[in-house]
Amino acid sequence: MPVVRDLRVLLRLRDFRNLLAVRLLSQAADGVYQVALATYVIFSPEKQTSPAAIASAMAVLLLPYSAIGPFAGVLLDRWRRRQVFLYGNLLRAFLACITGMLIVAQVPDWLFYASALSVTAVNRFVLSGLAASLPHVVGPDQLVTANALSPTAGTLAAVAGGGLAFLVRLMASDSNALVVLLGAGLYLCAALVSLQLAIGLLGPDHPAGRAHPSVTEGVALTVRGMAEGLRHLASRREAARALTAMTLMRFCYGALFVMLLMLCRYSWSDNESDGLALLGIAVGASGAGFFAAAVVTPWLVGRLGPLGWITACSAGAAVLVPALGLFFAPGPMLAAAFVLGLATQGAKIATDTEVQSQVDDDYRGRVFSVYDVLFNVAFVGAAAVASLMLPADGRSVALVLIVSALYAATAVFLARGERRFT
Repeated sequence: MPVVRDLRVLLRLRDFRNLLAVRLLSQAADGVYQVALATYVIFSPEKQTSPAAIASAMAVLLLPYSAIGPFAGVLLDRWRRRQVFLYGNLLRAFLACITGMLIVAQVPDWLFYASALSVTAVNRFVLSGLAASLPHVVGPDQLVTANALSPTAGTLAAVAGGGLAFLVRLMASDSNALVVLLGAGLYLCAALVSLQLAIGLLGPDHPAGRAHPSVTEGVALTVRGMAEGLRHLASRREAARALTAMTLMRFCYGALFVMLLMLCRYSWSDNESDGLALLGIAVGASGAGFFAAAVVTPWLVGRLGPLGWITACSAGAAVLVPALGLFFAPGPMLAAAFVLGLATQGAKIATDTEVQSQVDDDYRGRVFSVYDVLFNVAFVGAAAVASLMLPADGRSVALVLIVSALYAATAVFLARGERRFT
């Protein structure tokens, strides 16, 4: 198969393998950490979770560090990205240890959220840096395949990390702190692997200027840099359209994710352990969809183009979400999780490729940080909307139909734009 052949070529590239290893370890640690947070916040027996509580937790964890996104982009276009991976993962390992101690101490929720926020804030720098660094370790003609392998493999690593966290919880009760410490160990491993990459290999390509801008200079650079980045993105219409479509699809995914959490917690199980197990199975089904997307996307992007494949993903989701979701039963919902995993990851691979191909390297870090901010705001906004619509058991026909309509509108938006610019 051409995909297998292309993957073999990529894996012969030492720098690509090392960058991929940093991603796999970092995102596996993210999966472990996220499961620990989910079980502590949502599936703890002493906590009565509601859609509003889930939305509030997502807002606390995602919205504040969305503000860091623009700063991350500006600084990633000035700092050596290899150093970001080294020091960022070391810092996350330390902060995760702090979170584990706070869980053991049973501190107030606000202090726990502050600690969790500090870990996820650093995550913005690492993930944006990984996306911006990829064109430095592969050729332009290898970007589609590299984007199919690298982010998808990272997502699968996060799923595997989550599975490992589930296993630890099965082996030891009340082990949230132990799971967090496991994540800290994986962050440390990611930092050590980053030492295999040369300091200047991953860019940025232009002179870095001052290595350590002051706070005032950083704020000014952020405002000016983001304005420049947005102007640059506006001049790259296909990349801007891809980002817009991906943001809408992320909103849809977020709304359905909150619905799935409530179904697992209250509708499909009688206790927290069974609900958590069902959620783990659903995450695994979604992970299988991510893997399928990595296999088929390079070929389909070659046939349809990046925007054509995103259109197909959103149109397919528009049809299949109500066909499967309106049963509100575990079997069809697991099938829907697979379909949405394939559609969402397929669209993301195409969007990453479109942005990397269309955006100049001097602006790439800033644009990918905008990308992250849009993702987070869309996800939190979806959680807020879902919290207003979902009943306690998670069954909402209206939410499923609205999500399907948004997927359809996204497909129409892309199709009309394609005709306008061809």
